[in-house]
Amino acid sequence: MKAFFEAIQAFFENVAFAPYNYLRALEPESWFGANTISWIFIAIGFCAFIYWMKQLSNFNKSGEEDTSQTAHVYLGDADKYK
Repeated sequence: MKAFFEAIQAFFENVAFAPYNYLRALEPESWFGANTISWIFIAIGFCAFIYWMKQLSNFNKSGEEDTSQTAHVYLGDADKYK
């Protein structure tokens, strides 16, 4: 059983986290350089959030979204959908 857990450890240390080890070796001394990857992910998330809000706005303007309280069966009035 010990060998099984050591194999899991070896996999994560040598394979799964290898990209992070590579990035750690390239890490510059500046704060901005060290956090570049984080800023890229924040920018991607921000763009996705803006896109999502724009799509919700488009659906609200077109009126095709059912915004009633019982729009889903699990919110109430299940007999309406049978």
